[in-house]
Amino acid sequence: MSTRTFSLAAALLVAATQNAPAHATLEQESVTQNATEKLTVRLGHGCDGTPTLRVRVRIPAGMIAVKPMPKAGWTLKSVVAPYAEPHDHHGITVTEGVQEIVWSGELDDAHYDEFVFRGRITDTVEAERMLYVPVVQECADAVERWIEIPAEGQSSDGLEMPAPGVMVHPAATD
Repeated sequence: MSTRTFSLAAALLVAATQNAPAHATLEQESVTQNATEKLTVRLGHGCDGTPTLRVRVRIPAGMIAVKPMPKAGWTLKSVVAPYAEPHDHHGITVTEGVQEIVWSGELDDAHYDEFVFRGRITDTVEAERMLYVPVVQECADAVERWIEIPAEGQSSDGLEMPAPGVMVHPAATD
């Protein structure tokens, strides 16, 4: 490949990347019922050239005992509220827990970062189905709401702002 062809290809790639919408994805592809799992929200860039200032993660029903990982340079807030139903957690009935995680800081549009938390996936989350984790990315001049969950039988590919998701596998049997 000539230097000129390589330079043109690189320029087109950069231009396509700069015009691409922001995306929120999960590093993990699957989780297991009745297991404590680590989930990593990945943000590839800001919103239309502006930095990300806040990342909000809504904890889905059936995920309990959530603990977010602090990030250097970011402020962390956990919003605690009642669960829709009580859950048994190691022999203790729990009725409330973290329902939303909010990281506040600054992530330049030119950079990538990850936001990590862990939680227990209860057996109230249906196995062999996707578990969606809505994410809101607040930027300097825009808000990207990655919260769309496909209807039964619909693919998330057709959604404009799909929530990231993981496949739930059944609990291990003894």
